[in-house]
Amino acid sequence: MQYTRFGSTGLHVSRLCLGCMTYGEAQGNHDWTLDEEASRPLIRQAVEAGINFFDTANVYSNGSSEEIVGRALKDFCNRDEIVIATKAFAPWRGAPNTVGLSRKALFQAVDDSLTRLGTDYIDLYQIHRWDYNTPIEETMEALHDLIKVGKVLHIGASSMFAWQFMKTIHVAKMNGWTPFASMQNHYNLIYREEEREMNPLCIDQGIAIMPWSPLARGVLTRDWDEQTERSQSDEYGKVLYGATEDADRQVVEAVAEVAAARGAPRAQIAMAWLLSRPGMTSPIFGATKEHHLPDAVAALDIDLTDEEVAKLEGPYIPHPVLGMAPPMPIGGKVTLKG
Repeated sequence: MQYTRFGSTGLHVSRLCLGCMTYGEAQGNHDWTLDEEASRPLIRQAVEAGINFFDTANVYSNGSSEEIVGRALKDFCNRDEIVIATKAFAPWRGAPNTVGLSRKALFQAVDDSLTRLGTDYIDLYQIHRWDYNTPIEETMEALHDLIKVGKVLHIGASSMFAWQFMKTIHVAKMNGWTPFASMQNHYNLIYREEEREMNPLCIDQGIAIMPWSPLARGVLTRDWDEQTERSQSDEYGKVLYGATEDADRQVVEAVAEVAAARGAPRAQIAMAWLLSRPGMTSPIFGATKEHHLPDAVAALDIDLTDEEVAKLEGPYIPHPVLGMAPPMPIGGKVTLKG
């Protein structure tokens, strides 16, 4: 396993982060998730491969993802050797103050996550999206205070517009509060809009980039028309990749051609491309089958040629900006998928 410094912090993480949205009690559009019995061998496999970075969220499977991950990591490794990341923003009840990034909501959400994870502190606590109902000053001060009381070690953010992220950096610096150490954004071979503003901003500011959906929810790993249990019920995947199908299909075919020429699985090629992008820290990959983790690890040793990169990137066209949270009513519900 390869390790790298986490942005401008002194923390070191594996070049791959295991995304744990896959693990939890199946429900609704997430009926493809794995229960605890099926999840534990995959988490253990990741630990044994040297992965020390695990990402979950309070919203994943109504909190059961945090519970499963917390118990597994406690059994399989030493707490001081691993980095646990989780997130807050989504509602845990359809009532005022049980959603968003207010001071009250964050202080409750972090305690709930600590209980479910079975740990005294969270290494990386992330806001899952931008909260249009809460002043960013309130959010940043609350996160800073959570660090000062020892419940959180580092803070990060997830998908938002670059101007919003720059505003958080400015507010933190102006007030002497802790700035975000990382950005978890939507970025892969068929969604590269982050290359325009967000990724360059992170590179300039020394912020770790840890993209979600590096394999485009599996689209980059199989023939375009091939269906899986997840793709059939994953409505959000259709939202993300439904408007640019013709160009995206060509990217998928390019991945297949490069993979065939190398005699490697497509997942390795798509992940190798992402790992080679400027500023990349740790892509967040999911594993539902035993071979998923070895494919991800093998990608660390693949050096794509300039010709291969050009072939993979050539068919791309601009995409609608997707993955951000819309404004929501106070006390209302919002659905997060990544």
